[in-house]
Amino acid sequence: MTHTKRIAVIGAGAWGTALALQAARAGAHVTLWARNPAALSAGRVMPRLPGFALPETITVTDTLPRQAELMLLACPMQHLRAVASALHPCAPVIACCKGIEQATGLMPLQVLGEVFPHSVLGVLSGPNFAHEVAADLPAAAVLASAERAQARRLADLLTTPAFRLYASDDPTGVQLGGAAKNVVAIAAGATMGAKLGENARAGLITRAIAELARLSHALGGKVETLSGLAGIGDLLLTCTGAASRNYRLGLAVGQGMPAHAAAAALEGVAEGMATAPALHRLAQAHGVSTPVIATVTSLLAGEIDMAQAATTLLARPVGHEFA
Repeated sequence: MTHTKRIAVIGAGAWGTALALQAARAGAHVTLWARNPAALSAGRVMPRLPGFALPETITVTDTLPRQAELMLLACPMQHLRAVASALHPCAPVIACCKGIEQATGLMPLQVLGEVFPHSVLGVLSGPNFAHEVAADLPAAAVLASAERAQARRLADLLTTPAFRLYASDDPTGVQLGGAAKNVVAIAAGATMGAKLGENARAGLITRAIAELARLSHALGGKVETLSGLAGIGDLLLTCTGAASRNYRLGLAVGQGMPAHAAAAALEGVAEGMATAPALHRLAQAHGVSTPVIATVTSLLAGEIDMAQAATTLLARPVGHEFA
C-alpha cells in the first residue's frame, strides 16, 4: 500500500495557497492553516488567490496542525517568529518567506533556529509568482538545508514535472538572495517609474548582484548561489514582472508617491519595505559596501527623493567591475 504524505502549510495567503496546491499535486494530503476567518468561510477558494479551487485533499483549518511529515511556513517574514512559537513540530520545518526580521536582523532560518533548536530546517526560494505555481505552469525553485542529501530528500516531497525543485546546501546564500531581491525590485521599479530607462534598470540589477555576492561571502554563503534560482533567477522575475508587489511599490515611488502611501495602496505586503533597512544594517555590521541597498533604504525613509537617489548612484566612482 502506497504511503500518502502529510504536509502542513502555515499561512493561507497567495503563496501559502499556491504551495498547498503544489503539495497536493505532489500526492500529499495537505492541511492549510488560515489565520483570517474570511478564508475559512470562503469554501474551496481562498480570498488571496481567487480562481483556484482547492481539491478535497486540502483541509483548511484555523487550528495549528501538529502532525505532518513536512511543515511549510508561508507567513510574512515579520510574523514568522510569532507564528512559529505557537507550533510544536515533530517534522522538518521549511521557511517559505523571504526577508530579514526587522527587530533582530536575523534571516528566516536563524529565527527558526532559535524557536526550534532541535528541528531539521530548510528554506524554499526562487523565481515564483503564486498565481503561476497555482496554475501548474512550469516553474523552478531551490530548497536549501544544511546538508545536501537532506535538502534533496525534502525537495522530493514537493517536486512534480512542472515544479522543478533543486537542492542546495547553502541556506545563507539562498536566504540572502530571497530577501534582497525585494529591495532590488523596489529600486528597479523606481528606475522605471522615474523614466530613467531600460539601460539604467539593467545596470542597476547587475550592480546589485555584485554587492549581494560581497555580502553573501561576508555572511559565510557561497557566491555562486547568487548566480542561481535564488539569486539572478528571483531578481529577473521580481525586477521585471508587473505582478511583483515590490516592483509596483518602486514604480509608484519613482513616479513621486511617498513610500508609505504606495505601500498602503498595495494588496498584500511588500516585504522590501521592512527588509531594506534591516539588510542595510546587516551590511554595515559586516563592513560590506551595498550602495543600491543603502540608497533604497534612504529613498523609502523619505531622506532623499528620486532625483537624489539617481545622483547618488551615478556619482559613485567607476572602478574595476569585479573589484
